[in-house]
Amino acid sequence: MKILFIGDIVGKPGRRAVRELLPGIVEENRIDFVIANCENAAAGFGVTAEIVEDLNGALIDVLTSGNHIWDKKEVMGFIEDCETLLRPANYPEGAPGRGSVVMTTQGGARIGVLNLAGRIFMHPLDCPFRTADREIGILKKKADVIIVDMHAEATSEKIAMGWYLDGRVAAVLGTHTHVQTADDRILPGGTAYITDVGMTGPFDSVIGIKKDVIMQRFLMQIPNKFDVAKGDVRLQAVIVEIAPDGRAQRIQRLNVALEEGVHS
Repeated sequence: MKILFIGDIVGKPGRRAVRELLPGIVEENRIDFVIANCENAAAGFGVTAEIVEDLNGALIDVLTSGNHIWDKKEVMGFIEDCETLLRPANYPEGAPGRGSVVMTTQGGARIGVLNLAGRIFMHPLDCPFRTADREIGILKKKADVIIVDMHAEATSEKIAMGWYLDGRVAAVLGTHTHVQTADDRILPGGTAYITDVGMTGPFDSVIGIKKDVIMQRFLMQIPNKFDVAKGDVRLQAVIVEIAPDGRAQRIQRLNVALEEGVHS
């Protein structure tokens, strides 16, 4: 079984990359299940009901997110009813939405997806490690395979989560920093790991935002409006191949340019 996980979708360029490139990737690689992080899909910040519907219609089975999930206030009106849109499970009890879900593939496999957020340089949420213990205990009763989106700033926190969950889940895949890392590997217990899956959006940018806007902010230290860039649009993702026993046996990075449609 093959699971495709798409790195943070940024704005309209990222959504366009998904619409135009995903069908070919799914067909070429015989993908069974697709997960994508969508927290930056609405002009770089948050997500709307219309965008969720658009992405679900583009062959994506589950959408994960992170700290930007609340940036569009309208999300409060639909997240509770949207089973396939996740927010980090370690938000405090009573927060709207859900942090995990189990979905069934066309082949009958039950895929559990767990969304976690780190705490280093981020909001002081509940402990992601203890939350993972609780959620995985629940998911194991219902799912054949468990995939974890570890949405975090600090590399050390992501790597620690990978080792902490090694052998208990099929994959721990990092998101949030928008830069695809080259440390993809299978840990000794059979868990696929990568520190950051990367970004789906414009690479003629600073992690998706227009370069001059970010440089001006660094130079002047004055807040300004972040606008999503447009050029050099790519889809970055990983393919995790799962053995019949639920362990990962291969992880492969993807970096596909929209204009040329060239794989690297």
